[in-house]
Order: sequence, then structure tokens, then C-alpha cells
Amino acid sequence: MSILDVIKGRREIVRFENKEIPAGILEQVVDAGYYAPTGNNLPSRELIVITKREGLDKLAETTPFMKWLKEATAAIIITGRPGESKYWLQDASIASSFIWLTATDLGLGMAFGAVYHSEDQEESERREQYVREMVGIPSNRRIVAVLGMGYPLETPQRKKHQPREKIVHIEKFSSDETKE
Repeated sequence: MSILDVIKGRREIVRFENKEIPAGILEQVVDAGYYAPTGNNLPSRELIVITKREGLDKLAETTPFMKWLKEATAAIIITGRPGESKYWLQDASIASSFIWLTATDLGLGMAFGAVYHSEDQEESERREQYVREMVGIPSNRRIVAVLGMGYPLETPQRKKHQPREKIVHIEKFSSDETKE
């Protein structure tokens, strides 16, 4: 598949088969995050791989919106290191994208569980502390997300996108909003 086909075919999967992911497949998915670019090539993000059922079930309690982890067969916790780079959030986000696209290309489904909450510091701290204590993440790391994966039980239909002309601008920003 071309990378554009993988991007177009990507869906958020929240129902998974009860089927183990082979170690070689999981290693490729993890490598996608490992090899993802970072600002100034600094080690600004880290990955924690969870495959044991007990850990996945506990991670599902991080927020009310991550119950699908109880069906996932693996997860990757994405952390950022603000003390290492001012681009930690971007770097962790890029790693998340590379992981998701690689998982899709390898026939896995994936869902994104946001832990870091940029608009609610108290909620972010609560979520991050829960994950931090569960897997022993040092306090100088931020927990960005938990990516849950497995073989899809079902694949949802493609969501309707906004019209292209509302999103893509050529040479300059042009919108009805600029007239306001």
C-alpha cells in the first residue's frame, strides 16, 4: 500500500479480536515510533509497551474514554520530555502518527487515548499521575497518550471530511472568516 492509501484507510478501532499480536509485528510498530523524527534529533519522547492483560485493563481506567483498552491486545504509552526539548509535544505527536500508520499498514487497528490535556491542567495531572504511578514513569516526563491496538473486530466506515477548500489554502489563507 502507498503511504497515502494507508492514511486514507486509517480508522480509529475500538473493538478488537482476542488475538495476540506476533512479536515481530509489534516490534515493527514500536520501531515506527523509535525512528520518528524529533526536533534537533533530541531524545524528547519515550515509549512504554504494555502487552499484559492486567496492565491493559488498568490503563483502561485512565479516563472514562479509554474502555476500549479492555479489548486491546497491546498498548504503547507515549511520553514527552519537556526538559530535553521544547518540541516534546510535537515529537511525541509525530511518533504517535508514525506508530498508528505503521499499525494500519500491518493490518492492526488502533485507538488514541489522550492523557495530556492542554486545556485542563488539573485533569491532565490526574490522568498523567494515574499512568505515571502504574508503570513508574519519572515526574520529569509528560504522558501524552496511550495508543491501544489489536486486530480489528470491525472496521468503521470512513468519516465525512470537511470540504477540501475549507482546509486547504493555496498561496494565502482564504475563507469567509477573514471577512469578519
